Amino acid sequence: MRSGDRPGLQNRRAAGNPVTGGFDPHSLPPIFIDKICAMLGWIYLGNEYKPSGFVAIGIFLFFGATMAGLASTTLIWRGTALDRVWVLNPTAYVQLSPLGTAIGALFALLCAALAAAGVGWFRRRLWGWRLTVIIIAMQVFSDFFNVARGNWLQGGIGVVVAGALLFYLLTPQIRRAFP
Repeated sequence: MRSGDRPGLQNRRAAGNPVTGGFDPHSLPPIFIDKICAMLGWIYLGNEYKPSGFVAIGIFLFFGATMAGLASTTLIWRGTALDRVWVLNPTAYVQLSPLGTAIGALFALLCAALAAAGVGWFRRRLWGWRLTVIIIAMQVFSDFFNVARGNWLQGGIGVVVAGALLFYLLTPQIRRAFP
């Protein structure tokens, strides 16, 4: 061991691996890594660092894809057992059903976009982050449109929730998770 070597570097030198400098998180005790990550708002999963809330956003994207797929299916193929799900939001069914299969196809497109964003998100691809930001920004815009139409409560809550989510997605901490 050379004077001034960090503990992880001595192990890499002993194994014959070149030492090029930089931080080696595996040289620190696990409890120390957890404390640093907690201070930064990151969680440590295996060999990767992910911001807190990372997994929740990915699950949210796949949940949205599932719901959009269900809506698409019930709007394209009517009269199935799945139509009972519209009991949860009968107003939306009354507004969407006259638009027929065209709106069902748009929901299928939304389903595909959300599923692709979820895959890109969990694979930590830049395009996955960009697609997620675009989808959430479109949601914020549509919620502003709802407020402008006079639907104050639903649109206002949507603007606050989707706006907070968009703000979170645009933080440097999240952006750094996507090389």
